[in-house]
Amino acid sequence: MALVFERVKALVRLIPAGRVATYGQVAAWLGEPRAARTVGWALHGISPAEAAGIVPWHRVIGRAGPDHGYVSTSCLTHSAAMQRALLEDEGVEFDARERVDLRRFGWAGPAWSDVERIIEETA
Repeated sequence: MALVFERVKALVRLIPAGRVATYGQVAAWLGEPRAARTVGWALHGISPAEAAGIVPWHRVIGRAGPDHGYVSTSCLTHSAAMQRALLEDEGVEFDARERVDLRRFGWAGPAWSDVERIIEETA
């Protein structure tokens, strides 16, 4: 499981500021389309040092339908309010229902060469 968590963190580091991805997208990009919860566990378990700008955990959100996402964390260390504030600081906007428009703020994903590199480095 540790290798999977390292892969998740490596991929999340690629998400640019002002963009978001869903837990399911991260899992799918790593070749595990049914592992969205594992992505959540990996991000929940990051250390305070990793959370301090090394792994932008806040850029991964839950999916709310095909075009919207939402802050879904319930972690005390990485609170929903903190996640929203970090995203807003990067220019990500929330609508009246506290949703993020994935068409506008969603990340298209990593290049395949980046995924291959992550897998090789964590093998």
